Parts: sequence; structure tokens; C-alpha cells
Amino acid sequence: MSKPFADRIALVTGASRGIGAELALLLAQAGAHVVAVARTAGGLEELDDKIKAAGGSATLVPVDMKDADGIARLALALNERYGKLDVMVGNAGILGPLSPLDHVERKDFENSMAVNVTANWWLIRTMDALLKRSDAGRAVFITSGLSWLGRAYTGPYAAAKAALNMLVQTYAAESANTSVKVNAFSPGPTRTRMYAGGWPGVDPATLTPPEDVAKAIVPLC
Repeated sequence: MSKPFADRIALVTGASRGIGAELALLLAQAGAHVVAVARTAGGLEELDDKIKAAGGSATLVPVDMKDADGIARLALALNERYGKLDVMVGNAGILGPLSPLDHVERKDFENSMAVNVTANWWLIRTMDALLKRSDAGRAVFITSGLSWLGRAYTGPYAAAKAALNMLVQTYAAESANTSVKVNAFSPGPTRTRMYAGGWPGVDPATLTPPEDVAKAIVPLC
């Protein structure tokens, strides 16, 4: 198998399962050293086993994306060890409550914003300098069609992803004259635990498997 990502350092958040895990595995198979970030240590260990079996390498970082100090420490560690970052994928996200807006608890709304928006801004804030030290830095953020569809009961998630879209668009404009390319990717309905939790009545067989979504993201990396 060709190794187009040889000598590349790729950070993937939400890497313990679903799209993030599949993408991390593909990048490792293609030669990247993957920095896998997620809250669930067990899921990261399972991913590491798969990466090792495929002949790849990874660094596991069990940290909550809301832990700003933890992400900042990660950026410092990457700077000390590698001096750069070639790929950054902001995949971690939460669905939050599917409820009428006037029934949503404040803490749930703020949590959705913290994970889906603020954490990705903090990634940009802490990792941008490292991406700019790559000869071809790439940043990809996972968004959702719900951010522009205006569907009932999806308010916190849809509003957060809409804010993420503008954050990414702004970052792309600010990076236009650098070696960093920035994109948002909307996977559509995907066979993940998060989707099943929100729409349990949908037949999983009708949904795109996460490995197919991951394959579509790789070219953006």
C-alpha cells in the first residue's frame, strides 16, 4: 500500500469510535503518525490495536475537548516533539437534546456550544502555529446539514454547527495566503452511535457506514 502521508503528523479528535476512528485508521494506514484524541480511553486503546495491526503508529490522548488546559498542553507537546502539525481533523461533537427550544436546559445548550464550537475554536487557537510550520497543513472540521436545514427540535446542535460553519469559513479566509487549507465536511446521515441515539427508528442499513465517510475525508487531509 502506498504511504502518501509518510512523515505526516495527523491529529484527529473524537477518534475513539465512528467517523473519527475510521479516519484515524485510514490515515495511519497511509503512513501518518496519528494523534488520537477522545474522552474514552478504552475506545482509543481499541483503535491503537487496529492501527498497530495495520503497521501504523499512534499517540493516544485521552482528554475531554472541553479541557482547554489539556488541549493547550497537547499543543506544547506536539511542538516539542515534532515542531509541526500536518493534519488537524475537528471531528469530536455531541448531538445534545432533541427537544423544543423552550424545553432545552441551559446547561445542555451551553454544553453543545462548548463541544461543537468553542472546542474547535480552541483547537485553531492552539494548533494554528503548528499547522503553519507544515509545508501543506490541512484542517478539516465535521459539520452537519442540520446547520442550514432549520429542522424542528434540533436547535442546540443545529445552531452550534451553524456557528462552526462560520468559524471554519473565517479561518479558511484568514489562511488563504498561507500553506494551510481549511475545509468543513458534512457527512450526511451516517451509521454512528450518535445518529442512532437521535433517530433510533432509522434502519442502520440505509445509512452510510462511517468507513465510507472517512474515505471521502482523506483527500481533504
